[in-house]
Amino acid sequence: MATRTVCQVLHRRFASTVAAVRPSVAEIHSQRNAVFSREQARQRALYPRIEKIEVSMQGPGLDGTLLIMNRGMSTPLSCARHLTEHHVTSSALALVDGELWPLHQPLTQSCSLTLLTFKDSDPTLVNQAYWRSCAALLGQVLETAFKDDFTVELLSTPEVPVISGAFCCDVVLDPQLDSWTPSEESLRSLTRGAQQLIHQDLAWEPLEVAPSVALEVFSHSRCKQEEVEQKAAQSPKGTVMLYRCGEHVLLSGGPLVARTGLCSQYEVTALHSLEQGPWGLHRRAQGLSLPLQLQAHHTVWRKLRQRAEKLVEVQRPEEVTPPPPVDSTPPPTSQ
Repeated sequence: MATRTVCQVLHRRFASTVAAVRPSVAEIHSQRNAVFSREQARQRALYPRIEKIEVSMQGPGLDGTLLIMNRGMSTPLSCARHLTEHHVTSSALALVDGELWPLHQPLTQSCSLTLLTFKDSDPTLVNQAYWRSCAALLGQVLETAFKDDFTVELLSTPEVPVISGAFCCDVVLDPQLDSWTPSEESLRSLTRGAQQLIHQDLAWEPLEVAPSVALEVFSHSRCKQEEVEQKAAQSPKGTVMLYRCGEHVLLSGGPLVARTGLCSQYEVTALHSLEQGPWGLHRRAQGLSLPLQLQAHHTVWRKLRQRAEKLVEVQRPEEVTPPPPVDSTPPPTSQ
């Protein structure tokens, strides 16, 4: 009995010491925002003089439209504002000289520009960016859901296709929560947190940075620093892409849509326990969403939700089966 009491006292002392050393969520957000803003200002200062560029608009009813914009300052969204309100509200992403381009990312040279929407004839690229954005939104909610009572470590977000039925956000929660199973009310609480961010219509601000900047942004997370190093090694330019949404700064493996307000129906559907990893018990939070321009009847939504509750299996890179070798032996010729 005495031994148990001593252990409990030591545990409480250790926990209080860790809490005292670990920065609060607000302090971490403040530090990440400061580094993001400093780098953003440095990049904008690279264009001290106003230089004009020509932007050739592409798309239905726009071919031949030429806009004169400001190099390093104007974005695809700036171009949309020179068109119609419909282009401003419906555009989610852009193609700049055929390259996927976030709507808030400055244009640096004369180019052709296509604004992408959810109702394009082939919305595949927009849909994938939307799915990625919904996962980013879920991560933002999870990071602040437990306040400063428990630690939350966001892992690398798995890239899952829309046809998987749910977007995913992998996370490690405080070890004290390893035995916790979220109730339906807990999931509804997470959903309400996401809907508040959607209602605020926050922009996802992109910022392409050198790894050293990203490492400073995530100086409180060794897990994120390893992800930065991995993404930089895989990038042809050796850079990584950060986004800021409100007070939340995140690392993304691909483009996000323009703003949270493009999300409409949104629901957190599950939080599955996976396996023990180097950072603790890996969990997979999942959700379901439809964009503003697309709505589902409540009976259809119920069926989609049931599917989104099921665990989405994600293959690790080492688990992907390589294609069979190509047989270079020429076929026999007939005699």
